[in-house]
Amino acid sequence: MYVTGPNQVFALDPRTGHEIWHYSRPRTPDLVSDPSLGTNRGVAILGEHIFLVTDNAHLVALHRVTGRPVWEVVMVDEPQRYGGTMAPLVIKDMVVAGVSGGDWGIRGFLSAYKAATGERVWRHWTIPAKGDPGFETWKGTAVTTGGGATWQTGSYDPETDTLYWATGNPWPNSDDRERGGDNLFADCVLALDPATGKLKWYYQFTPHDVHDWDATEPNVLVNTTFRGQDRKLLLHADRNGFFYVLDRTNGQLLLGEKFVRRLTWASGIGADGRPIRIPERDVSCPDHATNWHATAFSPVTRLYYVMATEKCNVKLSPGSWKTERPRVDPATRYLRALDIETGKIMWEIPQAGPVDGKRDAGVLGTAAGILFYGDASGYFVAVDERDGKTLWRVPLNATIKTSPMTFASGGQQFIALAVGSNIVCFGL
Repeated sequence: MYVTGPNQVFALDPRTGHEIWHYSRPRTPDLVSDPSLGTNRGVAILGEHIFLVTDNAHLVALHRVTGRPVWEVVMVDEPQRYGGTMAPLVIKDMVVAGVSGGDWGIRGFLSAYKAATGERVWRHWTIPAKGDPGFETWKGTAVTTGGGATWQTGSYDPETDTLYWATGNPWPNSDDRERGGDNLFADCVLALDPATGKLKWYYQFTPHDVHDWDATEPNVLVNTTFRGQDRKLLLHADRNGFFYVLDRTNGQLLLGEKFVRRLTWASGIGADGRPIRIPERDVSCPDHATNWHATAFSPVTRLYYVMATEKCNVKLSPGSWKTERPRVDPATRYLRALDIETGKIMWEIPQAGPVDGKRDAGVLGTAAGILFYGDASGYFVAVDERDGKTLWRVPLNATIKTSPMTFASGGQQFIALAVGSNIVCFGL
């Protein structure tokens, strides 16, 4: 089992937790945002190598058995505020990795490297340069460092040989005076040819985003029946409050319905796939309807499971003094089960603990029909995927910010998750 920390990788015996080896390098000074905090979302494995993105956006290959460095490449070429927090993705004989820093002014990109040597195969820029498709959707000077970070690991579909990757918010986040237009390809899911990095299609969830609604929530690839037809689907619950079902072969929108109860910026998603915007007032909802943590789909119930946050913002602007701020209900979080054909909430479970976006943990679905998740109050919980009925819950006495994972070893199934600075493992 491989576990990451700030610029660290630990190789553990999965049955005992015993440390086999430990790779570590110094933290990089003068970084900003999550990289400065040491955030790292994991490694990728191919053959005898494992692959790590460092806090300063280097891609490192380590020997899987010894932890010895094999090669290292610098992913960035420009002196912008790039960072690295993501887990790479292995596709065939390549390793694909992206960058963070979209809240601080970067030009986002995604790159693929030969797994054996680290040689770069291709780079795909998420913010276009002059003359590139999409450049016309930027009005002003912000396009040079327009954001579009790629800090969440993508998904690969071998059936269609397509790489799906989400992009983050445009920059500046809320000051749009120098970035009129839709701001492609921020807040998108990109469908790419994995051999070349060329764009097959895209879908933009929030054109001209002024709320910091990164589209870096999971894109779940599902083969199932949708309204009587067998379809290859992409399921996505976005930070903007809408749940989307796309045909992943061409990007066609099949469903766009809100999955939070308070949503003030749009009345729905139109037939053209664009949000139908409505004027916003002092209170703006949602703040973030969900985040990057894992979601799940059950082919049995045909429900999509997501942690949803009901939280609003109060917009402050220059003008006359107001003695009272607008009333905003306290933030709440729910585990929700969504019908993929209608978007309807079929059941929900209120969550305990603080609601601030940094303490959100995802869910794990299993073939046995059990959903596992941890919450910010420190409980690890198992529920029935059909109705949300609690099967058991265990106090772990620490805030849980990670999604569970499952593995088999020696003929036994295990569930593991990170809790604070520890790994907790349950045998099934």
